[in-house]
Amino acid sequence: MTGVRSHPQTILCIASFYKGHDFIRECRSQGCCVVLLTREKLRNAGWPLECIDHLIVVPDKSEIEDYIFAVNDFSLSNRIDIVVALEEGDVITAARIRAHLAIAGMTTSTARTFRDKLWMRIKAGEAGISQPRATLMLNYQDVGEFMQRVPPPWVIKPRADASSIGIKILHNSEEVWRIKDMLDARESLRERSSYYLLENYIAGDVYHVDSLISRDRVVFASVSKYGTPPLDVIQLGGVSTSHTLKYNSKDRKELQTINQKLVTALGLDRGTTHAEFIKSPIDNSFHFLEVACRVGGAYTVEGVEAASGLNLWREWARIEILNDSGSYKLPLVRKEFGGIAVSLAKEETPDTSAYDAPEIVFRAKKDWHVGLVLRSDNYDRLVKLLEAYRSQLESDFTAVAPQQERP
Repeated sequence: MTGVRSHPQTILCIASFYKGHDFIRECRSQGCCVVLLTREKLRNAGWPLECIDHLIVVPDKSEIEDYIFAVNDFSLSNRIDIVVALEEGDVITAARIRAHLAIAGMTTSTARTFRDKLWMRIKAGEAGISQPRATLMLNYQDVGEFMQRVPPPWVIKPRADASSIGIKILHNSEEVWRIKDMLDARESLRERSSYYLLENYIAGDVYHVDSLISRDRVVFASVSKYGTPPLDVIQLGGVSTSHTLKYNSKDRKELQTINQKLVTALGLDRGTTHAEFIKSPIDNSFHFLEVACRVGGAYTVEGVEAASGLNLWREWARIEILNDSGSYKLPLVRKEFGGIAVSLAKEETPDTSAYDAPEIVFRAKKDWHVGLVLRSDNYDRLVKLLEAYRSQLESDFTAVAPQQERP
């Protein structure tokens, strides 16, 4: 709906994890009435309460219907104009609330596409986007025929979980059948084999594209490359690094093109995305891995801001607030290079003061984590410094934890 509004827009922010401060602050600075819906354990987490008009809290083990009921109760005397999920796990919850209250925005079917790796594969495949071959871990004949058709190694991965939770590399059919039986023996129906994919494992360098979308168009895309593939870091430990690609590189241009094609195929009209791609050394081409309609984690926002001067949280808020009533205008963006180095730490509060390069623009302040964000207008200088700090952080601070099997 367009035209002059008779009241400040009310935006409902759903956050089952502690994040999104800059989004909330930007909504307030734009004159919105801000409502935060979160879990009981995060009630006193340190939210910017000066920017929040209403705080709605649900029990920690709440299901989607509990969220809808809580919003219903609030809506008895308040009007909600916009519903946004600040965390990937809340995307479907937000869509269900929109549908229940007939509020414009991402539909439940689109939300499912961004949360379910099976539907991602289907939609990307229909658009002709190269990706790993995959099958649902359900029908015995389908799984068996897939293993005959696609040589190992394979990857088994949950359809909905983020990061590398539950992902395993398998090398023979016996391992596949053993894991399928183990999954089907789980008590929780949501953790059984039909909630997993089996796909061919592609080795190679991994890249991520972090985007802002307005009116079906990618208006900004930061293209970066991981130092070590995320799955290797999760399984073997070490420091995760990432850095901006050169702006005139062939890889950057190709990934931007694929990324726009992906956003169009998955049907996102506005918001933000974090997409990952792998470049196979065999055919030297990019293959789509996965995408989420959220800002990237592990200090991706700080890395993007170091390179571009643009804060993904704030710009995403501006896009959501405009809705369909105006055209989003991207602020001036600088073309420098950002680098991230982050890992688990063996100390609760690591002291990184000995790391004193002037390129350091951000230091992580999270218990049992260590992280640095760098900025430079010299690509070679940034990559060299990032690699030196990766090695030093690994020696000084890095701890290794077992890979999570379940969220």
